[in-house]
Amino acid sequence: MVNQILDWLINHMSSLDPFVRSALAGLAIMAETSIFLGLIIPGDTVVLLASTGVANLAQFFLLLFLVLLGSLLGESLGFLIGRVFGSRIRASALGRWIGAKNWAMADAFVHKRGGLAVAMSRFIPILHSLVPVVSGMTRMTYRTFIIWTLGACAIWASLYVGVGYIAKASYQQLASNLK
Repeated sequence: MVNQILDWLINHMSSLDPFVRSALAGLAIMAETSIFLGLIIPGDTVVLLASTGVANLAQFFLLLFLVLLGSLLGESLGFLIGRVFGSRIRASALGRWIGAKNWAMADAFVHKRGGLAVAMSRFIPILHSLVPVVSGMTRMTYRTFIIWTLGACAIWASLYVGVGYIAKASYQQLASNLK
C-alpha cells in the first residue's frame, strides 16, 4: 500500500510540467511565510513532493531557484505585513487562532536572538510562519532581516530540494531491487 502511494506521488510529480511544479512549490513556500498558509498546508511538504519529480540537473536548479525566490518573497512580504499591520493581526480572529502562546514564543525568540532567530526560524515549524511577521513588528531593520533570511533560505531550499531528489532516487533503487 505504501509503495503504491509513493509510486503514485512520484509519477504525478514527474508528469507535471517542470516549470509548473517548481512554480507551485515556490508559491506554496511564499504563502507559508507571508499569509500563514503554512499553518494549514506546510510548504516544506510541497517542496519535498515537488523535488521527487525532478528528472535532471536543469529541473533541479529551476526548482531550487523558484523555491528560494518564493522563500525570500514570502518572508519579505511577512516582514512588511508585520511592519504595517502587526498589532491588528494579533487582535484579529487569525491572531487569536494562532494564540497568545505562539505569538509570545515568537516574540521572545526574535527579541533574544535577533537576526539569528530569523535564520533559525526557517528550520522550526510554526516559527517559520510567524517570525517574519514578528520581525516586522520589532525594531529590526529590513536589511538585517533579509541578510539573515537569505542565508537561511539558501541552506533550507538546498537541503529540502536535495533531500527530496535523493529520497526519490533511493526509493526507486530500493523498489527495483525488491522486484
